[in-house]
Amino acid sequence: MNTKALILALFTVTIWGSSFAAISASLQGGYSAGHLILVRFLIASIIFLVIALWPGVKFKLPQKEDILKIVILGFIGINIYHLCVTFGQLSISAGTAGMLIGSAPIFTTIIAIIVLKERLGRIGWFGLAFGFVGILLIALGTGGGSLDISPGVLLVLIAAFSTAIFFVCQKPLFKKYSAIELTAYFTWAGTIPFLFFAPGLLEGIQHATLEANLSAVYIGIFPTAVAYLTWAMALSYSEASSVSNTLYLEPVVAIVVTWIWLQELPSPLSIVGGFVAITSVIFVNMYGKKHRLKLSQQAPVTTYR
Repeated sequence: MNTKALILALFTVTIWGSSFAAISASLQGGYSAGHLILVRFLIASIIFLVIALWPGVKFKLPQKEDILKIVILGFIGINIYHLCVTFGQLSISAGTAGMLIGSAPIFTTIIAIIVLKERLGRIGWFGLAFGFVGILLIALGTGGGSLDISPGVLLVLIAAFSTAIFFVCQKPLFKKYSAIELTAYFTWAGTIPFLFFAPGLLEGIQHATLEANLSAVYIGIFPTAVAYLTWAMALSYSEASSVSNTLYLEPVVAIVVTWIWLQELPSPLSIVGGFVAITSVIFVNMYGKKHRLKLSQQAPVTTYR
């Protein structure tokens, strides 16, 4: 990976990793989960509309036969994902959410085995089982010393599973559209259902703290929009497989940013579980697959932050 690609990839992963702390900051500052989701996607939709209409930008509309698939994938990868992550963070820390989402490639591998007939060797299956042990430890770490598991864990795991489906099923669309075009389509399609949360939005914004409003604007501009531009640029400078390796740093970034910004840390048990889960992801991707997925040079990421 060349220097430009590395800098852009690290910048992008840092922004995506910080999104979990920004969500918590907005929720703690007076935003309801629904209003926060709507605000960030209204902002992102406007940004992608400006990009699409910018003079000199070649931006094509989706073909008719792809619209239904884009809408369905938008519902899975955006609506389900962001509803579960944001509402999940009402009861778990941002760092814990980041670690659980970081385990999403475990679910991606399972779906790829079922849908794309990818094969795992014995080492791969061992790594997969090891990953689920890590997820269990993360979950148990939210119980505050008991065996109870926070309800937010289940929601964020649903989000991780939805983003895994999103990642596997969107791959054929990259033969027709660029990463930026698809991200715009998914953003616009996903924003419409979020209008359900429009009632009371202005009052919610007025009653939120300045930090909460700035955090909401930040996640609308940077993790939801700008980061996809820098990620696409990173992919243009290097191979997708090399650039995607930087995503393993995202849970670490989430924990560090949350600690600095909100003075919160996951429990020691959750941190151990996160280390186990992410290690298993790396292990399976490096050593466990007999037939690897052939990623497009423009394949984006495993989740929509």
